[in-house]
Amino acid sequence: MTTAEILKKVRRIEIKTKGLSNHIFAGEYHSTFKGRGMSFSEVREYMPGDDVKFIDWNVTARFSHPFVKVFEEERELIVMMLVDISNSTLFGTHKQLKRDLITELSAVLAFSATTNNDKIGVIFFSDKVEKYIPPKKGKGHILRIIRELVALEPSTRGDTNVGVALEFLNNVLKKRSITFLLSDFVSHPYDHALQLAARKHDLVGIHIYDKYDRELPAAGLIQVLDSETKEMFWVDTDDKNVRRQYESDFEKKYKYCTQTFRKSGASLLNIRTDEDYVKILQSYFKSR
Repeated sequence: MTTAEILKKVRRIEIKTKGLSNHIFAGEYHSTFKGRGMSFSEVREYMPGDDVKFIDWNVTARFSHPFVKVFEEERELIVMMLVDISNSTLFGTHKQLKRDLITELSAVLAFSATTNNDKIGVIFFSDKVEKYIPPKKGKGHILRIIRELVALEPSTRGDTNVGVALEFLNNVLKKRSITFLLSDFVSHPYDHALQLAARKHDLVGIHIYDKYDRELPAAGLIQVLDSETKEMFWVDTDDKNVRRQYESDFEKKYKYCTQTFRKSGASLLNIRTDEDYVKILQSYFKSR
């Protein structure tokens, strides 16, 4: 992809996802992920119905009538995104690739965070951590993240490794964060790393999959490329046993993912490439 193509795609994603964040998710994101506490803002004159425990007695004595302290939420949070860029995400048969959906979701979350004055950082991973962008604020920072989402490629062909991304998060980030883990979870075991991360952070997994990750269509003898190993091989998709095994392999990984998140206490969303992710995110934000 040329620089001009990258910039054009970045701009297209910015326009769409910023609009979604501003008009759909801003209020719901704010109410879902609370700040760290309340901080003193100002004093004002007492009004009937105010809680007497917030009376500022020093100011009250000075002016001979009651004043109360006003507090506001300490809004600033740290938001981290763990983004899977392994080659297994370069698959999609309905509407878009898994990678495209991950990119769009990440951009929506980034703009939602920055709209609420939160810091946002990213850990890109494949079978290893490919790049770490520390949490910061600002439009320039968000656009840098989107550029990396669009242009960054994995440096190896190895299998997806969610565990290595979670371990990196646990080591590099000392403060509690809101963490979104976006992946197809075609991965090595990651239960231990997930449990540790979920103890320390408010962790939300977003499992991205395609319809044909789950079911293999009967299309005769086809040549298949393994996106991670780059190995070519032939598959007889008319063979019911082959299709049954294919579905069984997906269900095994799906079940492991679901149970691992449940045991850790972390949240998990499942989004298919042909589904409306806006409705799924809205439903999640409202249900928390």
